[in-house]
Amino acid sequence: MTLQLAQINELMASAYWPFVRISAMLMVAPIYAASSFPVRIRVVLAVLVTVALLPVLEPVKGIEPVSLQGFIILAHQVIIGAAMGFFLQMAFQLLVIAGEAIAMTMGLGFARMMDPQNGVQVPVVAQYFIIVATLLFLSMNGHLLLLQMVIQSFEIIPVAETGMTREGIWLVVAWGSQMFVGAVLVAIPAVTALLVANIAMGIITRAAPQLNIFAVGFPLMLLLGFVLLMLTLPSMLPQFSNQVMHAFDAALAAVSEGQI
Repeated sequence: MTLQLAQINELMASAYWPFVRISAMLMVAPIYAASSFPVRIRVVLAVLVTVALLPVLEPVKGIEPVSLQGFIILAHQVIIGAAMGFFLQMAFQLLVIAGEAIAMTMGLGFARMMDPQNGVQVPVVAQYFIIVATLLFLSMNGHLLLLQMVIQSFEIIPVAETGMTREGIWLVVAWGSQMFVGAVLVAIPAVTALLVANIAMGIITRAAPQLNIFAVGFPLMLLLGFVLLMLTLPSMLPQFSNQVMHAFDAALAAVSEGQI
């Protein structure tokens, strides 16, 4: 079996550019992008998915990987893969914002832990939310839906010199507002209850100035905060599930002309 140089370049390009898009998605998407997720397994997973897709992908003919056109296609694949993973990452970050608001209100803003997924320090309440969200994401087969999404993206926008449209890129930016909206929906029950408790403590302090508000109010707010976390957890789970499914839809819409 003899292969010419043009055939070798075509074979390499057919696998190289899809591998780049899949790798970019895995480097940004939650679960796979966690610092605790081994890089070797991430690379092997990207290779396996690429090999499985090769029979159904249309080869890019006439373009060498090491050329100006090849680098343009490479940049497009990185942007597409990173954008799809970024949508799901923002769905997880809304829990960090919600946990920050609840922790500051209940007096646990100083208690921080290292988030193994992002490698930064977050409040313990946010870390608790992230752990619950990760388990929920795995239970709803979100890790498999991520792979299905990136595979489906090759049908919507195949490997070519054209990439995401301006509308699609703008959708990625605009969806950041949805992250803050979701954080408000998750945090508002607990934050509202804690605000009412703070107002009540202020009224008690005015009625009885001799009461040491720091000695009584701090442990009371902590206890009330933990109780509210337990009571509001059932309402957080459907909110997070809706945001995740919306993120999947928005990611596919961003690579298909930016229209939901």
